[in-house]
Amino acid sequence: MPTVGLFNKEGNKVGDMELSDKVFGVEVNEYALHQVVVALLANKRQGNQSAKTRSEVSGGGIKPWRQKGTGRARQGSIRAPQWIHGGMVFAVKPRSYRISVPKSLKKVAFKSALTSKVKDEEIVVLENLTFDAPKTKDMLSVLDAFKAKKTLIVTAESDQNVYKSARNIQGVSVLPANNLNVYDLLKFDKLIITKDAVSKIEEVYA
Repeated sequence: MPTVGLFNKEGNKVGDMELSDKVFGVEVNEYALHQVVVALLANKRQGNQSAKTRSEVSGGGIKPWRQKGTGRARQGSIRAPQWIHGGMVFAVKPRSYRISVPKSLKKVAFKSALTSKVKDEEIVVLENLTFDAPKTKDMLSVLDAFKAKKTLIVTAESDQNVYKSARNIQGVSVLPANNLNVYDLLKFDKLIITKDAVSKIEEVYA
């Protein structure tokens, strides 16, 4: 069973905390990590490219001139593809980049990401993390205590004081435990997580 130090906001060790083997002590599955990260990034993409077919452009409707007797080629609509401002023949439409990943694979990847943080000693468990009011200076002092730069801070619940204290610090992000994902765990060099958030994660994934 993995054991990590339990710290206060000032960076002083106040005890030890045992982590669940089922969540923080599994075998790291690199294949699952890769698949889930690729899916997360792909699902953020937007297929924005779009063009209109002849049925979607404005105008037209009436036949430009009669079928016979004018000496000109027959035409059915001024919005046909061969006309200026006409519709496109094979118009491109927004595509979906979405990749589906099984829930079981997501679960394996999530546990693998947490385990890798423990193995690489990139996790810090805090006794608690609360501020009376949003103050960037207070958050900086917490980060300095652990020499943390590119850091992900995880709280048990959404905390506006903590979030607002960190939002102007470059390379720092704050997430509640239920919004935590594999990509964010791997993206940041250090994970600072509260004791309550650890319990919440173990309750769901153990």
